[in-house]
Amino acid sequence: MAQLILIRHGQSTWNSANKFTGWVDVPLNHQGLAEAAVAAQKLKHYSIDICFTSLLIRSIQTGLICLVESDAVINQGKSPVMHHDADDPDWHGWDHHAGHPDEEIPVFPAQALDERFYGDLQGLNKAETAAQYGDEQVHLWRRSYAVRPPGGESLADTVARAVPFFKSRILTHLLAGETVLVAAHGNSLRAIIMHLENISEAEIPLLELKTGVPIVYELDDEGKLLSKQILGEEAAR
Repeated sequence: MAQLILIRHGQSTWNSANKFTGWVDVPLNHQGLAEAAVAAQKLKHYSIDICFTSLLIRSIQTGLICLVESDAVINQGKSPVMHHDADDPDWHGWDHHAGHPDEEIPVFPAQALDERFYGDLQGLNKAETAAQYGDEQVHLWRRSYAVRPPGGESLADTVARAVPFFKSRILTHLLAGETVLVAAHGNSLRAIIMHLENISEAEIPLLELKTGVPIVYELDDEGKLLSKQILGEEAAR
């Protein structure tokens, strides 16, 4: 039985400053690092075979912390190994190495999993932006499915890149029975969840994902959803 683990990155420096972040590459703050470490312990019983992240550092940090601080990974004696795009002109095969695949967890950063691009809003404080343009307009930019913020992407645009990547790259490993960790962002994960749970366009913008909280899906050998568990949800109640 395949397991898919989705986790929104821990709190970033701009999350705490209430800024639109999008594709701006800011790191986790102290709380975000702690959230990722707690998530790692929640995943201590899961033997992760492969990890996908976005290209953004907050996503990569979260994924790597979940792997290097997980008891399951430590006990297996495995190390995460980053795999970069060989088509990048600056890539010179620097990560080529001799080793044993069973001692490694491959980590693949992918642009398709990047956060929604907020265009001209990136770097602006959300409360100040609402004061300038009105709550209704900012809510429309943030929470509608198809409306794009100025110069940016809609959630529909994010779905259009994240879901095909899920089908072509991630689902392949799930169909092989592997346990897959995806560390990404609120909107790229909404896209995948929308597909997995068959959530409507009207409902998906309302889905809230907490930072640093793993969601575990179990899928059958055809990729159909069997169960969902939000780790730590029971304790929070």
